[in-house]
Amino acid sequence: MTVFTHEFPFDPTYGYTLDQLMDVPAPGDAPDDFDGFWRGRYEAARAVATRPELGPLVEERDGVRIYEVTYTSVGGVRLGGWLALPVEGVVEHGFVIGHGYGGRDQAGPDVPLPLPRSAAILPCVRGMVERGLVDGVPTVSAEHVLHGIGARETYVIGECVADLWCAATALLELVPELRELVTAGQGLGYLGESFGGGLGALALPWDDRFAAGELTVPTFGNHPLRLTLDCAGSGASVRRYHADHPEVVDVLRYFDAATAATRLTKPVLVAAALFDPSVPPPGQFAVHNALAGRGELHVMEAGHFEYAGKDVAQAELASAKGEFFKRALV
Repeated sequence: MTVFTHEFPFDPTYGYTLDQLMDVPAPGDAPDDFDGFWRGRYEAARAVATRPELGPLVEERDGVRIYEVTYTSVGGVRLGGWLALPVEGVVEHGFVIGHGYGGRDQAGPDVPLPLPRSAAILPCVRGMVERGLVDGVPTVSAEHVLHGIGARETYVIGECVADLWCAATALLELVPELRELVTAGQGLGYLGESFGGGLGALALPWDDRFAAGELTVPTFGNHPLRLTLDCAGSGASVRRYHADHPEVVDVLRYFDAATAATRLTKPVLVAAALFDPSVPPPGQFAVHNALAGRGELHVMEAGHFEYAGKDVAQAELASAKGEFFKRALV
């Protein structure tokens, strides 16, 4: 394990070795109605008429044309994002790509896509930067992660998961070839990093339109453990809130990415970091360790941290994603 020089007032490895991280479990107290709660949220999202609209062409690069796109999600909110379509050839794969906290203001590093001849929607979930602005939903991660946290029905994280399901619906409406592929049994792929990784773990178990997923440094894993660990990310806000409102654990039990992973039987690649000041590594590894299906692990030296060699590590991860989806999307 590389020893990094840093100025954080805590150890971003949290004292865990790789062997110890591989033993971190999901919480053992999932609510009895965990599955029913999420299946109900999914059914409500599938009932939404997303009415996607393709906007202007933004740019062409890496074999795709990237367009602005808007669609409707639960609660009637209108969200934006980008749609990537191959410049040449027929569409053979489809992806929904989540983002980290802070959102995205362009397609950015999520393009190139993991596989050639792919189409992808890159949505901005509610509250995240200009294309995801929704009245009343905070745009700052430290506030966003607490929005509606007083009850499972109102917690914004559940609505953000629904935004991803509705994005998948919009993608299938905009790209008819993908509807045919999904009907024929070749599902979509999902990619998400950090915030988007945690949302993906919560979204994937219930949606059979997805065949596989890749989660990079996923958040929301093993909340009971996370609440004991200091960090520089959104988890710090939840930790502070819990100190004054200990009853919030009853809500967080429904939004635990590691608990959801115990229901996740499709192939999933988790890229987890040994050192991460924003998303504590034990929570990341808990998501991987809890996977009910064919889980694969890509170990990274660090996440949410600038270090020498990061560009090489990112290139290695991109290669691993491509190889994974070549195997998983058949």
